[in-house]
Amino acid sequence: MLRMTVLTPVALLILACATGPVLADDADDHDKVLGSVHVGPGEHVNKATTVNGSVDIGANAVVKHAETVNGSVTVHENATVDAVETVNGSIDIGPGVHIAGKVELVNGKITVGKGADIGGKLSAVNGAIRLTAAHVGGGIETTNSNLTIGADSRVEGGIIYDETNDGWFSFFSKPSVPKVIIEPGAVVKGTLDFRRDVELYVSDHASIGAVKGATVNEFSGASP
Repeated sequence: MLRMTVLTPVALLILACATGPVLADDADDHDKVLGSVHVGPGEHVNKATTVNGSVDIGANAVVKHAETVNGSVTVHENATVDAVETVNGSIDIGPGVHIAGKVELVNGKITVGKGADIGGKLSAVNGAIRLTAAHVGGGIETTNSNLTIGADSRVEGGIIYDETNDGWFSFFSKPSVPKVIIEPGAVVKGTLDFRRDVELYVSDHASIGAVKGATVNEFSGASP
């Protein structure tokens, strides 16, 4: 004969305490294969990852790792993230955001807002990069990006433009030449190492390190 045990309210309470709470970083909503991931404002999670979809991190949130493959990553103001990565998409780092490690992208645009701080390297292969009164502590590396170091931004670790590998495409069309603009009040510490052709424009009120592989075109005013 089947016997059923009915738990009293006190027993249920003891059982709930024994099993413990469900942590936010264990939630499926923050770790997906298909679909977008959203971390709410002020929320603390271990990771926000997906393969096909975007990642959106709310203001003042704390996330150890944010990553997608096909999709964009948006980090809103004053959030803290250990590292940000995507392959195809954009990365938008809002004002006052702190990224402890790297920001890495292959194809797409990177924008870094006012007062944002990136402790590691910022890297991309194709797409535009723009800093607005922001700090990058581990240098910038790219191949084909147009790069703007905005007014009052600070980059430590220099800038590297890697050599292109256009292959057969170079026979049919002339590859575009990236434009690098360093605006007034910006500081770039370390070597600016250009291993491919670029157009380099530097404000007469900016400060930069040694330049290899490019000619400096100095300009006055806000932009060339």
